[in-house]
Amino acid sequence: MSAPAPFEPTPKQGQYLAFIYYYTKLNRRPPAEADFRDYFGVTPPTVHNMILTLHARGFISREPGRSRSIQLRIERERIPDLE
Repeated sequence: MSAPAPFEPTPKQGQYLAFIYYYTKLNRRPPAEADFRDYFGVTPPTVHNMILTLHARGFISREPGRSRSIQLRIERERIPDLE
């Protein structure tokens, strides 16, 4: 009996994960919600809801109330390239 396929992010979630990966790699710190807003051109509630979704699905960890605390919990191979 084979193991089930890993739970994969949606295309939009993948872009947010890719942004976290590359932003952290380039800036040596995780992005703030404002960085997501600037890059994706979306509203603050849109960013916040996506962060909550990524956390709930286990793709990231974070400390609520602490800025720039996002950490990826998904293997690099499962993160798409940033478009």
